[in-house]
Amino acid sequence: MDTQTLASSSSSTSGNSANPPPPEDAWFNTYLKLFPQWQSVHTEMIPVEISRVNQVDAARLDVEMSAMLKEQLVKVFSLLKPGMLFQYEPELEAFLEFLIWRFSIWVDKPTPGNALMNLRYRDERAVEPRGKVRTGLEGPGLTVSQKIWYCVATVGGQYIWARLQSFSAFRRWGDTEQRSLARRSWFLLQRIEGFYKAASFGNLLIFLLTGRYRSLIERALRARLVYGSPNMNRSVSFEYMNRQLVWNEFSEMLLLLLPLLNSSSLRKVLRPFSKDKSSNSEGDEALCPICQATPTTPFLALPCQHRYCYYCLRTRCSASMSFRCSRCSEPVVAVQRHGGSANNDAQ
Repeated sequence: MDTQTLASSSSSTSGNSANPPPPEDAWFNTYLKLFPQWQSVHTEMIPVEISRVNQVDAARLDVEMSAMLKEQLVKVFSLLKPGMLFQYEPELEAFLEFLIWRFSIWVDKPTPGNALMNLRYRDERAVEPRGKVRTGLEGPGLTVSQKIWYCVATVGGQYIWARLQSFSAFRRWGDTEQRSLARRSWFLLQRIEGFYKAASFGNLLIFLLTGRYRSLIERALRARLVYGSPNMNRSVSFEYMNRQLVWNEFSEMLLLLLPLLNSSSLRKVLRPFSKDKSSNSEGDEALCPICQATPTTPFLALPCQHRYCYYCLRTRCSASMSFRCSRCSEPVVAVQRHGGSANNDAQ
């Protein structure tokens, strides 16, 4: 056994001497050889995904902010002549949009809605596809020319279009009695509006597919919304949203059902639970039991002889074939003018 062990050890020693160790720069040479392949596989550009909901909510918040500023500005001029500010409504909206642009985009800051949604504008033309992972924070802001064209399109374009529409409607360019030039201008405005709406709809479909450029102006200027900070998340209180949705649905249900309810029947059902016993007192006999006002054209419900307004009594009798008096719950079979003859066609 000892002889075999010595033989195996001598053979292994001879084998190691046959395979010398690698040179010192072998690892470095291998790294230089494999680095281009590793870079092409693992460092491809990853497209940035910006939340579409954040972008749409930012636009909605900007609209709400402009409406709030407009409401406050209208209150300042509330003491002026009524209707005077309505004539200059397009100028007022353009002025507010210009203020928002001046103190946000012009000074390289996000608009109020974009700031709440952690978004900012980036010049997509200056972002070159490089071999690294993009987080959405890279890239410069808008250039001076992009800012100016953004102001011209959003502020000036909307103002000019609003004034053209109001002027053409006031001059009635679309009437058949107008001259051919006015009618052609009207049809041209209608076609431009239709083309813009169709293009906006197409841009919306592309935005929902790719998540880039929520409006035609942003697409034309290559101004893309990206994240402004990596440490800010969008937080939504779903509990508050659920309460708001429930309240809206409940109010719409009440608006739908209340006109269908018979107020007199409901009052009769709730009368035993009412603590106010003075409704049938002698002091209230002169008031109409429906509108609780002094009847201008008093009519009597027969046979109970209780006094009503003509309009209140006639509408109740027309709405219900078995209308009962709101005071005594006796069926009304006819109406009579106070101090006149009876009218038997109450039903």
